[in-house]
Amino acid sequence: MKDKNKRFISGFFLHDLVQVIVGATILAIPVGFTQEVWEFSIELPVRNIIGIFIVSIIFISIFTYYHYHNISIKKNWKLFMKRVSLTYVFSFITVCILLILINKAPIYSDLVVSFKRVIIVTLPASMSAAIADTIK
Repeated sequence: MKDKNKRFISGFFLHDLVQVIVGATILAIPVGFTQEVWEFSIELPVRNIIGIFIVSIIFISIFTYYHYHNISIKKNWKLFMKRVSLTYVFSFITVCILLILINKAPIYSDLVVSFKRVIIVTLPASMSAAIADTIK
């Protein structure tokens, strides 16, 4: 049984947060450290970046639905939305930190390119985060 004191946010525990961060890092490093992604983020139009964001959310939602809530989604709608949102947000933050550390997210000089890079790398990172979150 999970202790109430270890809750990060209702239904999302501290160990879930750690698993999401570690899981996001697993694919953020090999994908985010490639020159192809850096160049790709400059060339790709914003509408495609929005599409990548939507695909990321859909993939996390589908995986979370089938792993956690496939029977009782109506009863657990808030928890489902919270888990999907937190998985994406913490994956996004993890990717941001990694790209800033390697100086490939030029926040002050080119915010749009930085944002595009982070969203591109967050697609695989968020998927590995969702999978890592299922490890008991």
